[in-house]
Amino acid sequence: MAGWMWFRCFLGPHLQRVHRSQGESRPEGRAGRRGWTYQPKSLEKHTDSILGWASALWSLSYYSSPLLLCYLYRKGYICSSKLVPVSQYVGTVMVCLLGVACLRGWGRWRNSEYQQFISILEETRKNHTPSNKKKLACYDFDFSHWPADFSWEEVSNPKLLSKTGVSLLKPEPKLRGAADSVLNSLRTLPCHIVSFLIAHSFGRRMLYPGSVFLLQRAMRPMLQQGQARLIEECEGQRNKLVACDGNEIDTMFVDRRRDEGQHGQTLVICCEGNAGFYEVGCMNTPLEGGYSVLGWNHPGFAGSTGVPFPQNEANAMDVVIQFAVHKLGFQLSDIVVYAWSIGGFTASWAVMSYPEIQALVLDASFDDLLPLALKVMPDSWRPLVTHTVRQYMNLNSADQLCKYQGPVLLIRRTKDEIITTTGPEDIMSNRGNNLLLKLLQFRYPKVMTDDGVRAIRAWLAASNHVEEAAVYSSYEVDDDWCVSVLQSYKTERDVFFPWSVGEDMTLEGRRQLALFLARKYMRNFDSTHCTPLPYSEFTAPWRL
Repeated sequence: MAGWMWFRCFLGPHLQRVHRSQGESRPEGRAGRRGWTYQPKSLEKHTDSILGWASALWSLSYYSSPLLLCYLYRKGYICSSKLVPVSQYVGTVMVCLLGVACLRGWGRWRNSEYQQFISILEETRKNHTPSNKKKLACYDFDFSHWPADFSWEEVSNPKLLSKTGVSLLKPEPKLRGAADSVLNSLRTLPCHIVSFLIAHSFGRRMLYPGSVFLLQRAMRPMLQQGQARLIEECEGQRNKLVACDGNEIDTMFVDRRRDEGQHGQTLVICCEGNAGFYEVGCMNTPLEGGYSVLGWNHPGFAGSTGVPFPQNEANAMDVVIQFAVHKLGFQLSDIVVYAWSIGGFTASWAVMSYPEIQALVLDASFDDLLPLALKVMPDSWRPLVTHTVRQYMNLNSADQLCKYQGPVLLIRRTKDEIITTTGPEDIMSNRGNNLLLKLLQFRYPKVMTDDGVRAIRAWLAASNHVEEAAVYSSYEVDDDWCVSVLQSYKTERDVFFPWSVGEDMTLEGRRQLALFLARKYMRNFDSTHCTPLPYSEFTAPWRL
């Protein structure tokens, strides 16, 4: 029995923190808010440190392997006479690390707190009941060992899916003859190969730096602190969801439905940025307003597995929505999707695929990835970058957004340094402007004529509220008249977008209506890209 317990401790996960539930008293000698950091004994502490450094060195060598291999090749080390002793050294190191891992298991076995944790974990794996889940939720440990709480297969038929997962918007293929198509494929084959290598090596990591293990390791103390706050102060519930592609998605749910506030019945699903995690991300904004909130991490981020390519992102978003509806008990009409930065892609996919969703809020988001990718790459790489983005990283948020019929609010950062194509001082290069224009041009094509677009561009060029008001007043916009025109059109026709309102309108009327709609769909926030959005700026989208 003792040997079996040692073996379970040897294979067990790294325990980081013990959370204390509401009614539980703090053990004698323990300090902290409502929980405490797990204190390993001396043997476990030192062996764990050695294995941690070995893991970090392995990650560093993995990411630098192309340069390292080139260096070794030029020095003549890649040959049989050199590789044999190197393999012997590597084997010796592996045996030593195995011995260190065995000693760590021994140290864990001698720790009563770890023994209690591993027993609860094993019991939960055998019998995943709510009571066992509640006991296990009192521990923060490696999420790969956490039992799955919800799977996409529980509510959907796998036979109805393609091999890759849920459906995405694809660019329309160019029509070519059969012979021409074969010749073109052969001619572009080298470009396809290079694009694949770029996308699956540094391209994906540049686009989603939060998926890089070294960055996650550096942020680990901050993530653990944020997670402890969500669980111990906000009574958050951590869950593991299994998407249709097999990726495991790390989520955090804070339930406010029993609170007295008016917002608790509304669930806000948060989509983070390319280096954002729910532990320290945009979840805090709706939490301040008393909303029920569901946060999740991108595939490959912290506890989530996989890689954050567009297909995997959409698969993850899909299982999050299915979990909210079928497990948490929310209606789609009670869900608001809130996204920051690159999270606008998954958020726009969600409202496109589930049009019954109540509303969408996009903060510091862009219309299309390609212009931003071209900004950071050499001009000579333009054809290659274009092909790589369109083939492997096609974050076409604007196209997806135009498929949604519900209320939308866009928040533009006036000092944004990330989604501008020139610099933060040039507010007109902010790709949020293009997102607004594409949405309005789809929904109100008769209003968005050249004159209407010109008026909106003048308003978008304003960098503060005073300049905005000056532009708005210069066009003598009558808000009451604009509302009456739109309300009359909706009452008489009650049709889906696009609307033909403005077809028989004067030039001045179209300008007024264009500016009115722009101000209703977009709000400015005087800040840089990464500044947390205060709750005062998180408002419900405009409804007619």
